[in-house]
Order: sequence, then structure tokens, then C-alpha cells
Amino acid sequence: MTYLFIILYSITLIYFALSERVKKYIWLLVIQGILLFGIVFFSLSKIEILDFIFILTETVLVKSILVPWFLNKIRKHNHLKREHEPSVPVFYSIIVVVISLILSFAISSQLNDDQIYTKYFTAAFASVLFGFYFIIVHKNIFSHVVGYLIIENGIFLFSLAVGSVMPLMVNLAILLDVLMGVLVLGIFINHIGNTFNSIEIDNLSNLKE
Repeated sequence: MTYLFIILYSITLIYFALSERVKKYIWLLVIQGILLFGIVFFSLSKIEILDFIFILTETVLVKSILVPWFLNKIRKHNHLKREHEPSVPVFYSIIVVVISLILSFAISSQLNDDQIYTKYFTAAFASVLFGFYFIIVHKNIFSHVVGYLIIENGIFLFSLAVGSVMPLMVNLAILLDVLMGVLVLGIFINHIGNTFNSIEIDNLSNLKE
């Protein structure tokens, strides 16, 4: 069952490459949060109850409810409906996703460390690579926040790849980083939108000290 959730998570990366509507980005983040919880639920049988509750909060409450709700408010405030044409065609983005998955699988197959769970590593590494790519090819600041969250989801999978018992303080640090990062970037996006009536990255060059 764990492999099914990992495959579905990888498919969401392809949908990110295909999608152009901002609202769909948010729904894909919701789905990723639910899938991450499913991966934890069906694979970490030895996890302590406190860590399990915290992961449930982090994946479902924060990643699937709180953060998407906040992003949706930003979307409505800035009247975002459709992403502008990315700097590269969608077809090439799909190729990048597939290459990232193949590269991740090739690297994970070469890992012989018993402390690393390769089934998580493949999706984790591909998610981080695609997150950076997603940021690079989009000029919209909102899309950069989405790319940041894709990377963070990959980091969460990396934490699963290195062991079944995750320290609570490490999870707390990751969670606070996500909340503060999204909150600060959200406020920043709204200010940019109010000032320039657009949240394109090119507007940053017009800012004065």
C-alpha cells in the first residue's frame, strides 16, 4: 500500500507540470499532504504515538488544510486564476519530471546503506529536483511559494528515508519553517500585488530601498 501512495505522489509531480491554473496547484498540494500521511500511516508501524500525532498534524492539518486555505486567500486577494505562460513548454516540463524520477530511481538503486529506505528516497529526490525546476521556470511569485512547498514535501520524504523514528524536535523545526515561510511570503506577495497590481517576479526589480 505504501508503494501505491508513493506512486500517486510521483504522479502529482507530473500534474504540477501539466497544470496552468493556480487553483489546481493548491488542490495538488492538498492531495500531496494526504498522500504523505498515507505513506506514514501504512509504513511506520514502530513509530511512537506522540510522533504519529505530530505527523498527522503536520501532513493533514497543516499541509492539507491550513497552508492551502492561506494560499487560497492569497489567490483570491490577488485575483489569480491562471498561471502565465512558463518560460519553457509544458512538454519539456513533463520530460524534466520523468528524468527526475528516473535519475532518483537510479541513485536510490545504488544505495546500499541499511539505514536508508530507498522506496522513499526516489520520490523525495524527484520532488526536490522538480520543486527547484518549478521555481526556475515560473515568473509568478505565488508559483515560487508552491515550488518551495513541493521542495519541503520532498524533504519530509527524505526524513522518512533515513529512519522510521523521526525526532520530534526535527519535525517541529520543519513545521515552523513551513508555517513562517508561507506566512512571510504570503504577506510579501500581497504587498507586491497591492503595489504593482501584479505579482510577477519582474516587479521586484522596481523595488527601492
